[in-house]
Amino acid sequence: MKVAPAIPETEPKEAPQSTVAKGMVLMIIAMLMLPIMDGIAKLLTLEYDVSAGQTTFGRFLVQASLLGPIIVVIYGARALIPSQLLLNLLRGALMSLAVMLFFATLRYMPVADALAVFFTEPFILTILSVIILKEKVGWRRRLAVVIGFAGAMLIVQPSYAVFGPVSLMPIGTAFLFAIYLILTRQMASKDNALTMQFASGIGGVLTLFVVVGLATIFDFRDFSSPEMPEFGIRWALIFAIGALATIGHLLVVMAFRLASASILAPFQYLEIVTGTLIGYWLFGDFPDALKWLGIAIIIGSGIYLFLRERAVAVATD
Repeated sequence: MKVAPAIPETEPKEAPQSTVAKGMVLMIIAMLMLPIMDGIAKLLTLEYDVSAGQTTFGRFLVQASLLGPIIVVIYGARALIPSQLLLNLLRGALMSLAVMLFFATLRYMPVADALAVFFTEPFILTILSVIILKEKVGWRRRLAVVIGFAGAMLIVQPSYAVFGPVSLMPIGTAFLFAIYLILTRQMASKDNALTMQFASGIGGVLTLFVVVGLATIFDFRDFSSPEMPEFGIRWALIFAIGALATIGHLLVVMAFRLASASILAPFQYLEIVTGTLIGYWLFGDFPDALKWLGIAIIIGSGIYLFLRERAVAVATD
């Protein structure tokens, strides 16, 4: 699942073509790299018996550990504490629960399928923007939302027949991620992106400590932690997940500083390409024709929805 990039403080305006090209390259690298994290998470669950809760806890612990020193070097120690600490910790709680739910899904669903269903997030974000932010959404965007969800159902339906309700968990991830983004929108101008992400890493660690503990008490195996993973390959893979998440976030932040969101956003769907390759290489999973149709519908609807929102935003400036 993609790293949630904090919204950049400023969006580049009329950047030189060479600068925009660099931003596009950074975004492509990030989007092709991040699904590797999902493949590793699935491998940990299936081959090394590490729960999604343990993997996600390690992912956020590594993220916070890596970002902390970077922030101190660039901004100084004071920048470790954001101006809105509690809200940033809440962002971390939402993101950590979303990631844990997604990693748990990967035990049952192919990486590409889970990623494709997760990309219902723009549609859920549109719905929540109407409900929470009271934004006005025209009939074109409403239709794009309906069509996008229809595409998701083409992917979910075969998986639901095999795995049951667990196949709906990527939609739960998308819902939590959409709330995370709405909260980020309201806070983006208060702190720099790295400080916000560091604080969300701390919030994720604290949240997962409680959630994994409760899951262990109640024997909820997908999230529980009966014992610490053995040192060696398991911890190396967990560290790799955290490092990929951190590096991916930094690449996305740098990309958004070089090129506008309208140029970069469609590249997010490259994650499905890498997810398909990773899933086929490691687990022999490959989407069938019906799922490819669903993926195409989600991508098409998502890109249209984004472009339509940009057009509306420009018209109202």
